Amino acid sequence: MKLRFIFAATLVAATTAGTAWAQGQPWIQDRRYGEGIGIRTGNLELHPGVAGEIGYDSNYFQRSGGTPPGEQIIDVYRLRLTPSLSLSTLRPQRRQFDQAGAAQPSIQFDGGVSASYNEIIARDSEYSDEASQQRDISAGADFKLEILPHKPWGAYVEGDFLRTAEPSNEPDQEYAWDRDALRLGAGVAWRPGGGLFDWRLGYEFRYNYFEAESYSQNNNVHHYVRTKGRWKFLPRTALVYDASLGFIRYSDNTYLNDSTPVRSRLGLNGLVTNHFGFLAMVGWGASFYESTAGTPVQDYDSVIGQGEVKWYLQPQQKLPGDAARVGLSTIAVGYIRNFRDSYLTDYYQYDRGYAKFDYFFAGVMLISAEAGYAHYTFPPPYFPAEPPLPAAPRNPPNGGYVQNRVDAKLFAEYRLSDTFGINTTLRYDANLTEERVQRERTAPPPPATPAADDELEFSRFQVYLGARWFM
Repeated sequence: MKLRFIFAATLVAATTAGTAWAQGQPWIQDRRYGEGIGIRTGNLELHPGVAGEIGYDSNYFQRSGGTPPGEQIIDVYRLRLTPSLSLSTLRPQRRQFDQAGAAQPSIQFDGGVSASYNEIIARDSEYSDEASQQRDISAGADFKLEILPHKPWGAYVEGDFLRTAEPSNEPDQEYAWDRDALRLGAGVAWRPGGGLFDWRLGYEFRYNYFEAESYSQNNNVHHYVRTKGRWKFLPRTALVYDASLGFIRYSDNTYLNDSTPVRSRLGLNGLVTNHFGFLAMVGWGASFYESTAGTPVQDYDSVIGQGEVKWYLQPQQKLPGDAARVGLSTIAVGYIRNFRDSYLTDYYQYDRGYAKFDYFFAGVMLISAEAGYAHYTFPPPYFPAEPPLPAAPRNPPNGGYVQNRVDAKLFAEYRLSDTFGINTTLRYDANLTEERVQRERTAPPPPATPAADDELEFSRFQVYLGARWFM
């Protein structure tokens, strides 16, 4: 198995933090922007929608464009059709209008489903077969149930499912990075003092499944105990804290090590003026890997944190909540440092600076833009060699390497009516590091034969034009 199959996909996962939702359409990721007036049915409101897009992708297989076979860049045209449906208990705006003076609800529910059909057409007919293999359907679903959300004690249940269809550097579906992610969580919430203090403690389960047999060794289960809290000790400033203890287990330990990661952060979130806000969090993270795969253990044990300053275009009299209202236009710059488990090495550390701009004017014009520069640090990657060879790093003598990456995305939508809008999406991703990493060693190479390796540098630009109907 060639290293680039796993490596490129690993880096894709590294830049789309959390899940592949970051690759999806903004109105699916954030329903505050995607929903319209909705359809009321009793105490529920429904928000159906459908979107169609045409686009161009300059480097669909995310290749370097180098001279080795299989590195040629293939650019494609893309067609994407995305139906969606979200449903919830009545939103605050509708409750205020329809049920003035009514008691706060004891249950709040929010959920949604979506699917996206992708047609891939090679710009050069020479690669028509490679492109046609990539047509796919991605899908997602999520829900969150809050019990007694306005009482001192409450509870919550939440979950989501996401099928991501994504190629590796090779067109062959045997090496496609298609995967399914399931997450379920539940916990309790404590809110004494009328909401000045709140604390949550919960459990979260995750299962990551890779559809290609070539990556079955990457299937894994996560168990997390999570807690977070907020104390508004000043009218516009809160002390915030979050921590987690995880248990990560792989179903087939070919070369990946199980781990018990621990993270803890403490910080402040507040408003300095009616326009200027800040977030500052710092803490510690440690990975605690176990040598379950017979390869050397390499642990992360260092500082983690996030800092952000934000400018609100409209003045804020109080600190906005986690789910800020639609129309909250902001400019923000920040920095984040953390670590994640990797499908290539034990982990990778990332340091990313970013800038964001969100603008929503009069319910008609939406602009959302973000750009970032990230520095990734990988410890030596190991594959156990075939006996009697011992496990060895792919790129001796020390095996460690770094990646410097740039990402940028822009989404703009103009709403011609309350139910119809036209939009454009632009995205740019690049690995700026000229580096070559060795492939898996299966036998001692002849003394005069150089080791085979893969180029990791690439750049990719995507642009889409679309129209959307929504309620």
